[in-house]
Amino acid sequence: MSIKKKKQKQTNKKISRANMRLNTIKMLHNNCRGGIYQSSKVQRFQVPDDKVDWSIDYPEYNPPDYTSSVVVGKPWADLDIDDPSFKPKWNQIDGKINRHCHNGIYKFDDNNRPINPAGRTGIRGRGLLGRWGPNHAADPIVTRWKRDIAGNITINNESKKQILQFIGIKRKDTGEWAIPGGMVDAGEVISLTLKREFMEEALNSIGKTPEQLSIITDSINKLFSNGEEIYKGYVDDPRNTDNSWMETCAMNFHDDDGSLVGSIPLEAGDDASNVRWIDIEQNLNLYANHINFIQLTVEKKKAHW
Repeated sequence: MSIKKKKQKQTNKKISRANMRLNTIKMLHNNCRGGIYQSSKVQRFQVPDDKVDWSIDYPEYNPPDYTSSVVVGKPWADLDIDDPSFKPKWNQIDGKINRHCHNGIYKFDDNNRPINPAGRTGIRGRGLLGRWGPNHAADPIVTRWKRDIAGNITINNESKKQILQFIGIKRKDTGEWAIPGGMVDAGEVISLTLKREFMEEALNSIGKTPEQLSIITDSINKLFSNGEEIYKGYVDDPRNTDNSWMETCAMNFHDDDGSLVGSIPLEAGDDASNVRWIDIEQNLNLYANHINFIQLTVEKKKAHW
């Protein structure tokens, strides 16, 4: 191979890597860039695709600083970063609070605020999030095979693959369909969060009688005893800011024959306004980047997409 061709090949590789990185950035920052910040009148500073990465010089960058009154002073939320009594242990377990980042060690800006590892978002502060830095959530993806009246698994005519369904909830805050997940409480293990959030949002466990709750709990304990990790890391959430961001652990709990949750009537509760079994397909429009978690689940089950 000539020197000229070698150089061209190296150049092509660099361009390819650059394009892959740009596409990754676009994926990670689709919901938390541009427009009005969720549940506010605050306009995010416009961040072009090629200026998202913190390593790229952007002297004009001057985003607004916003922390919602909804989180200020709440017992489950951090204090202001300048409060002398606020002495967090970053990048580690801080008492009952997990300040680890699933994607590695995060850095800090000149004001000692954690820096979003995925890049600029167009807004500083905590926004609607309680913690500086990572805010941990858990997303239970409960699935079953779609079946006809006779109980046979439904096959898609084009792909010739089995159709998978998942339990989705309609969020009260945005009106979007989503996986029924939620925040990990301080000191709570993720396995408990997954089960608690599913029961509260998809089965309205809070509104059940002790007898009803006993029946539900037995089936859910069996289902949640065998889960498979689908994703753990950063979430493209509209609440993210330069200094606070969402992370999650998404787990799949599959009811293969439909006997565990298939017989339990779904009932929206807590932060959900509606709940139902949803057929999984490519054109689903879900909250944040939940569709990515659903796609990963489909790939593991080799189901229709």
